[in-house]
Amino acid sequence: MSMHNPPHPGEIIRELCLEPLGITVTDAAAALGVSRKTLSAILNGRAGISPEMAIRLAKAFDTTPESWMNQQTQFDLWQAKQLLGEPDVQKLAVA
Repeated sequence: MSMHNPPHPGEIIRELCLEPLGITVTDAAAALGVSRKTLSAILNGRAGISPEMAIRLAKAFDTTPESWMNQQTQFDLWQAKQLLGEPDVQKLAVA
């Protein structure tokens, strides 16, 4: 079941991971082993969570890579549905 207008994973990272711990973007990027620019793009919704970033986030925040990838997938699918609407596609079936 898909979520209605799910948040971008960057919003989750910022609001549920960094802000409660009082961690700056610069410090978080250093801890994750990525550039500040890379993390900032994710936090601001300009980039998505890659499988590599999901692994880094999982290790840093004691979660699973799958949870991060699932959040990204839910966000991407919802965005695509908003853009595409109801496509004119014919069903294909094996006879």
